[in-house]
Amino acid sequence: MDSALAPLLVSVLCLVAAAAAPAASAARAFFVFGDSLVDNGNNNYLLTTARADAPPYGIDFPTHTATGRFSNGLNIPDIISEHLGAEPALPYLSPELQGEKLLVGANFASAGVGILNDTGIQFVNIIRIGDQLQYFREYQRKLRALVGEPQATQLVNQALVLITLGGNDFVNNYFLVPMSVRSRQYALPDYVRFIVSEYRKILSRLYELGARRVIVTGTGPLGCVPAELALHSQNGECAAELTRAVNLFNPQLVDMVRGLNRGIGADVFVTANTYRVNFDYLNDPQRFGFTNVQVACCGQGPYNGIGLCTAASNVCDNRDVFAFWDAFHPTERANRIIVGQFMHGDTDVMHPMNLSTILAMDQEAASRV
Repeated sequence: MDSALAPLLVSVLCLVAAAAAPAASAARAFFVFGDSLVDNGNNNYLLTTARADAPPYGIDFPTHTATGRFSNGLNIPDIISEHLGAEPALPYLSPELQGEKLLVGANFASAGVGILNDTGIQFVNIIRIGDQLQYFREYQRKLRALVGEPQATQLVNQALVLITLGGNDFVNNYFLVPMSVRSRQYALPDYVRFIVSEYRKILSRLYELGARRVIVTGTGPLGCVPAELALHSQNGECAAELTRAVNLFNPQLVDMVRGLNRGIGADVFVTANTYRVNFDYLNDPQRFGFTNVQVACCGQGPYNGIGLCTAASNVCDNRDVFAFWDAFHPTERANRIIVGQFMHGDTDVMHPMNLSTILAMDQEAASRV
């Protein structure tokens, strides 16, 4: 072979190989687990009443269509993806999640689920957290087939993971009906200890499956959502027992996560104090540009907190001045405030570090490799 042609041939072969292999995503992969606060459409593919695939859901989404997100527009994972410089991860059940779309990550969340398998049983066919983790294993098999074992392992290890659980274990389990099975089985403090211990098993399993950067959200002010105000409030005060439950759960969650990190010897898990973030704008709405933090934008009955958000519901004209979209879920505007605190909040909000710090640290570490 002419020695002058050898470098050219090598260059051509490298270009061909690069074109044949799937391109690595410029942004890190993102995986999402949990409930309706972070579900972006998995329940659309299931026979369940826990759905958000009809108007007016999605009224402010870029396509102005209902996508399965429990929001007027973008939800928390969507906005985190913006900060990552990535497109939103697709629902795991979406038939579009194949090929290079796998490199973006996947959203395994399913509205109605909780830490416990008996949470949300009234919704029948939802992806319980054990099944979400099983789907994560299945996803990794698909990823290995696409890019090979070493690159697949690296993608998962370097990915950002978000998990949001716990709220439904109170509103759709312990407090779902008077004298519920779990409330007869456990006093509230004992129940909280039980679900935190079960959550620890879930997070340990995530770590075993390769997750190394995991944001674990606490539970927001459940007693203050329009659905609970409609049922329990006389003068706009938050429901006392749910507030007590949250005040028991969140500190124990933080302690449990710190214990996990100590055992691992690294800050794998980062807790997000969503109660504090929500409480800030519920307590001082004008500072955040809200005019209404008790009535849902979409709904009916007292506080628009009765029943589902449907085409027959009252719908506010300006979603940006409402904190709640429906009886339980924030508006896109509120979601942006929440994610802003994930990105830049102090250690009272994000412990031991906020997401901006995580991204900067990881980028610096990657540049040294």
